[in-house]
Amino acid sequence: MNPVTRLNAILMSLGAFAVLFASPVKAEPYPLEYWALRDVISNVSVSPDGNRVALLRIPNRDSNPVLEVYDAANFEAEPFRMDGGKMEITQFFWVGEQDIIVNFRQKARDKIEGFNQGVYEYKLGRLDVEEKEIEQFREVNPTVENLLPGEPDKVIISFNPSGRDKSMDKLDRAFRPRAYYKLDLDNGRKSLLIQGKQSMGNIDFDREGNPRIARGFDRGKDEFVWYHQSPGSDDWKEIHRQHEDSFETFNIQGWDHENPDILFVVAHNGRDTTGLWEFDARNNKFGELIYARSDVNVAGVRMHSNPWTHPDTVAGVAYNTDKLHIEYFDGVEAATHAQLEGVIPYAYNVRINSRSRDGQTLIVYNYGPRDPGTYYLIKDGQLKTVGSKQPLLKSEELADVKYVSWEARDGKTIHGYLTVPHGEPPFPLIVLPHGGPFVSETVSWDEWGQMLANNGYLVLQPQYRGSTNYGMDFYMSAFKDGGQGGYKMQDDKDDGALYLVEQGLADKDRIALFGWSYGGYAALVAASRTPQIHQCVIAGAAVSDTLMQVGYYSDRMRGFQEIEQINMWRDSVNPIDEAENVNVPMLLIHGSVDQRVPPAHVRKYLDELEKYNKSYKYVELDGADHFSNTLFYHHQYDLYTSMIDFLKNDCGPGGL
Repeated sequence: MNPVTRLNAILMSLGAFAVLFASPVKAEPYPLEYWALRDVISNVSVSPDGNRVALLRIPNRDSNPVLEVYDAANFEAEPFRMDGGKMEITQFFWVGEQDIIVNFRQKARDKIEGFNQGVYEYKLGRLDVEEKEIEQFREVNPTVENLLPGEPDKVIISFNPSGRDKSMDKLDRAFRPRAYYKLDLDNGRKSLLIQGKQSMGNIDFDREGNPRIARGFDRGKDEFVWYHQSPGSDDWKEIHRQHEDSFETFNIQGWDHENPDILFVVAHNGRDTTGLWEFDARNNKFGELIYARSDVNVAGVRMHSNPWTHPDTVAGVAYNTDKLHIEYFDGVEAATHAQLEGVIPYAYNVRINSRSRDGQTLIVYNYGPRDPGTYYLIKDGQLKTVGSKQPLLKSEELADVKYVSWEARDGKTIHGYLTVPHGEPPFPLIVLPHGGPFVSETVSWDEWGQMLANNGYLVLQPQYRGSTNYGMDFYMSAFKDGGQGGYKMQDDKDDGALYLVEQGLADKDRIALFGWSYGGYAALVAASRTPQIHQCVIAGAAVSDTLMQVGYYSDRMRGFQEIEQINMWRDSVNPIDEAENVNVPMLLIHGSVDQRVPPAHVRKYLDELEKYNKSYKYVELDGADHFSNTLFYHHQYDLYTSMIDFLKNDCGPGGL
């Protein structure tokens, strides 16, 4: 029996496992301590020979992750364990049968050093799981670019210039070339491969470590330039140029192994939505449109699940609507994925995260509305549950997510994700806009949305104009007719809430808005709107002064697209100027070392609220940055307890 047939037989025999995962439904909300836990396990992966499985585990709520290495054939045996000491382990990679590259971080400063200058520094180490020894390398803030499977004693790393060097001009800050080195894991020495420069700054390597794709910037013509290097050649060939004022996308995803001069590119190429195109690097022109949709952009590609036997191989194309969808080009990969969906409980977003060289030992990962993230091991014809990221949360007690659409007051169609609590409508409603704002969001497992739904709230996550998944026109509508922050972008959110009221799902007298970053900005805007549809707002890490935030970016923004985004903020509603008009209770939350939206924002806004005697509460998360990976248990517990208490007791008359 060949390996593919053997794997398919294993998967088909596992179908009966799904019935073992039923449990009674619980009516009461979970204690907020459950939601505050960081991922209990993460980063599960199998060694190249399939004999070991490694993972990160947080053993108790106040601990940092511990690296555990198990015998893949005997999970009951005691694993090898290693913690990070004074540093925190954040990630790891297998680089051989017994060697693991480990990423560490450590808080190096107590205060931020200005915009985007955080308090953490990062290092690498090499763990020999046979000798149980760890060697840490000297380099600070490296990025692992390539694990070089053919050279298990070496990896490619890169560095990005850091700090706010006053000698750098605006272009230097906007486009920072990287330097690439080969790091010898045996002796810790590194050798320079390519020193990036503006004309050729960012390099992609294939699995053998050959440089294949590069991007640079032509200062004389204000154009981004792409280069390609054919296998076996040492010469770079310019293949594409695009002016920095262009709004179009050109993103190289991979190449055709039968014809390596044919690249796979996600691009607009004159379309409103991006598609996956062939691109002829020999003749510098687009070829066949492989896949595209008229409703949403192509999100990227899915690589083959076995990089050992199919290195750098594109196996499918991805797009997001109600969920992440993969259209496979490879029939075996498609069949394998379909069979996994048939045996994994509550299958939603299923993928093979890690695979042994022979393809027979797999780590499978699933996440979705009823699964916070569960890892499975397939080995020797058996499916075993490795563990859940959040084992205290039971699937039956979590909420479904629905994909909904409504018409904004100017006629534009807006999409959103609706997390529906158990019970009968109409529900109290929380509008939860994503940050960014110029990003793409697909809601499957969302801890904030699920936590709120578990406490009885209907949660709407609107994909307001400016979100990047719905084509160029939808994205540009946030700023092409003047800045729409606080205007049409805010209407999209309010119109979604009113649509749910019309549908009988939401109570018109019990609506609140909670957001983080740009979402926090939207909460501040909502607090001063008239007519007012909200009973209260919760603003996390909020931009309160748009002009101050513009100032942070002004020395690094180039090109018409980035300038238009900046001008959007200049033309949009500025919350600091609207503090006098706040007409609902407010809860404000901010991290004390937020580098992206520095605490000066919230302090300035609180002064204005005091000036006008407005009703508010403020919670500062000591030591928390802007980003979720810096929110530890005590941060999340303080966040969740303050939110739920505020919603129940201080959100309008009688609470929400």
